Amino acid sequence: MKADAVHRAAALADPASIVPLYHQVYAVLREQILEGRFDGTPIPGETTLAADFGVARVTVRRAMQQLAAEGLVARERGRGTFARRPQRRRARPAKADLSGLLENLVSMGLKTDVRVLDLATVGATEEVAAELSVAPGALVQKAVRVRSYEGEPLSHITTFVPDEIARHFGAKELSTVPILTLIERAGTRIGGARQRVSATLADAAVSRHLAVPVGSALLSVTRRVVDARGRPVQWLRGLYRPDRYEYEMELTRVGRDSARVWVDKTLSAHFK
Repeated sequence: MKADAVHRAAALADPASIVPLYHQVYAVLREQILEGRFDGTPIPGETTLAADFGVARVTVRRAMQQLAAEGLVARERGRGTFARRPQRRRARPAKADLSGLLENLVSMGLKTDVRVLDLATVGATEEVAAELSVAPGALVQKAVRVRSYEGEPLSHITTFVPDEIARHFGAKELSTVPILTLIERAGTRIGGARQRVSATLADAAVSRHLAVPVGSALLSVTRRVVDARGRPVQWLRGLYRPDRYEYEMELTRVGRDSARVWVDKTLSAHFK
């Protein structure tokens, strides 16, 4: 496929979006570079890209400056601008099977480094109270942490735990021991969890901690963990960098004829 056709197939930048135009252009070009769309061929010039995306040349120039700062493009004198795809470190990804026991989530925590940004005992908001099945205003521990893998930020995690459980651990323990382990050490047996995954955009505070531009796409995860009796013992809100973390599912067809559907056989998470 010709390079210019690749760009014309991309959606025009949306001036009504809260994401800056230059970042929309940057995000599309970055994804195409990582996919290998420009291997062996020069990236179109500013004028062509500006027309393809429906933006001004200065917007394209800023996007290209961002790509250059990340080492993803380089200008070769007399030849043009070429993509520089980094070597992806995926030979031995840290992986946990999420379709099995929660101990696998603990093993993922052991492979990462944690920095505690904030820790406080607060009154549960209506949302938190509903998730933890406690009364609004009941005391809960709110912990905000940034988790890193191989020295690079991976996720921004906010957890809420009922005070009668959380009073047994503090910032020191949260920075060195997976929180599910701490909950069990406090005398609570973990029974299971329910998790949702969607997408969101990085705000100013989160972008600073995850080292991404404001408006960057992030994976948004919410998880409610319950004990062996089904009582909620933790509610988690996590924001993950999609360039460092991904979910993978293997689907199996079941049923007959028109009733056939695809269901997940395994679900796993990878750090990249």
